[in-house]
Amino acid sequence: MAALRAVVVGGGLGAPTVMAGLRAHTDDITGLIAVTDSGRSTGTVRTAVGMPAPGDIRSALSVLAEGDPDLRRLFGHRFETETSDELDGMAFGNLFLAALTQQEGSFLKAVQVASRLLGLRGRVLPVTLCDTQLCARLADGSVVEGEVQVRGLGKAAIRELYFRDPGVSATEGTVEVLRAAELIVIGPGSLYTTLCACLLVPEIARAIATSNAPVVYLANTTQQPGQTDGLSLADHVRVIQELLGGGGLDVVLVNSDPAPERLRAHYAAQGLHELTLGTTERTQIAALGVECVEAPLIDRWSGPRDLWQKQDTIRHDPERTAQALIRLLPAAARPRLRVLA
Repeated sequence: MAALRAVVVGGGLGAPTVMAGLRAHTDDITGLIAVTDSGRSTGTVRTAVGMPAPGDIRSALSVLAEGDPDLRRLFGHRFETETSDELDGMAFGNLFLAALTQQEGSFLKAVQVASRLLGLRGRVLPVTLCDTQLCARLADGSVVEGEVQVRGLGKAAIRELYFRDPGVSATEGTVEVLRAAELIVIGPGSLYTTLCACLLVPEIARAIATSNAPVVYLANTTQQPGQTDGLSLADHVRVIQELLGGGGLDVVLVNSDPAPERLRAHYAAQGLHELTLGTTERTQIAALGVECVEAPLIDRWSGPRDLWQKQDTIRHDPERTAQALIRLLPAAARPRLRVLA
């Protein structure tokens, strides 16, 4: 049986989680990754070099890497220093990709060279090569620019998302990968600053909407302060479906395994309230032309993480998530479990 051609669209920690799980089922995995992050480490590199954001690309490369373990560990290393604000917290992989971008004259070539050096099994592609910023128009009429500001706390609700620069186009090869896909997974991840940041690229959204492959939105486990305060699961699905042109999304895959009380309480105290699927939600999602499928998806066994300038949440378990995704495929198309060496 030929390897399942799977494409994961997103970034942050969500897309790498899905890719990590799917590695047990197929070698043909492509991550189409957002590149509009403007956080401290990534933002510093972007300002210095003038390139798309490397941070989420770095994370995706690390997950699919099977080369030298020392290089893989070095790729994720963050500097710790009290004498340089710019270097403190900087991920070495971001500097590595920046150096390759200057050396090769292209961010895409930099990702390709890094993929070869890291011994990737699979492929990682930025959704665009444009060095643009994510912007949002808020409910009070104000406008914010930059991913950090778009996800900032204490502002009015997001009403419209757009790129600062006109004519943002898809990276060469991304549309072809989507057209050939047998499974397309969107998420999980920050609704506006990760998932929408990918779907705002017109060619990406069009290729997904017109794909013959099952298109699955892997729903977030919680609301996210600064982005999705007060939004329901149906609201999340509606935002995704609208960016796909009103159609194209087939399934929303929702966690059915309630998180342990200790985790729910920990995240609720930070404003991250668990997203649940009730009768009203099902009806609203069905009205959008999307099927709801529930499965146990979360990682029940790991505690909260201390992330670098990012907000933690109840995370998906790679193996459980991959198994649920494979079960969505027609029986004849499901790959046999591959035994990893």
